[in-house]
Amino acid sequence: MVFPDIHPIRPVHLLVVPKQHVTEFITVLDPLLLQKLFTVAQNMVKREGLANKGYRVTMNGGGAQVVPHLHIHVMGPLNQTAAL
Repeated sequence: MVFPDIHPIRPVHLLVVPKQHVTEFITVLDPLLLQKLFTVAQNMVKREGLANKGYRVTMNGGGAQVVPHLHIHVMGPLNQTAAL
């Protein structure tokens, strides 16, 4: 699933979340799950037009997560020249 973050820190701030419950990155047992998540993240960067504007793809874990469910943040634009 993909949806906007409720507290965005960039004009584009999406969360890529698996439907299957996985607590965090180090508990992933199926490498195909990560492959699918990163493929979706790549598609979101392209769909949102961030490829040439700068973007960040991040994953938090080890107590740095606010919600204990694996998710990837896709954020941008990040370039100084990109319109906010």
